[in-house]
Amino acid sequence: MNKQVAEFIGTFTLVLLGCGSAVLAGADIGLTGISFAFGLALIGMAYGIGPVSGCHINPAVSLGMVAAGRMTLPEAIKYIIAQVAGAIVAAAVLWVIASGKAGYSLAENGLGQKVGVRGTLVSIR
Repeated sequence: MNKQVAEFIGTFTLVLLGCGSAVLAGADIGLTGISFAFGLALIGMAYGIGPVSGCHINPAVSLGMVAAGRMTLPEAIKYIIAQVAGAIVAAAVLWVIASGKAGYSLAENGLGQKVGVRGTLVSIR
């Protein structure tokens, strides 16, 4: 498997499962459940794609590898493009799934964030 494909799949999985748990079941599972969803997605991807790409699934990790001298900048750019693409596709899939939920509105509910009265972000409750 190509390293960039692995990073795409890893980031897609993390965003879909982690943010999906917040969007679709956040009120029911709370912050602990959302944390477990992110953690289990990350562990699963570490085992699944770790041997292929190192399982960065976050541009900050890829940039950290460049800063540490463990990755070249051109390779990191390829990783980051794959990671951003995976996150965008996962958010689109999550939006399609959430749109089928009764009472869901992208403007009101968003995709994992909660907007306060004056447009500031507040925590999920």
